[in-house]
Amino acid sequence: MTYLLCRNRVADFDRWHAVFASHQEGHREAGLELTGLWRSVGEPNNVFFLFAVAGVDRARRFIEDTEAAKAGQACGVMDGEYHFVEDAGGY
Repeated sequence: MTYLLCRNRVADFDRWHAVFASHQEGHREAGLELTGLWRSVGEPNNVFFLFAVAGVDRARRFIEDTEAAKAGQACGVMDGEYHFVEDAGGY
């Protein structure tokens, strides 16, 4: 299974979360299923989220689309990063 691990530092969590939640259908269409959303303890505007990915190419097109960048700017994303990761086993 492939996942998309993301981190965003945002100006205001509530504002960011409202926009993020409004893109739920777009995430689904891009083959992304949200499996977790977390905030950093002590820095609640540092947000981490994980998607299960149906197809890396489709997901990459979604996150690299200029509309995604505009949505990020509009909801106060100050910086962020994403990584496609896969299960590497346990201990």
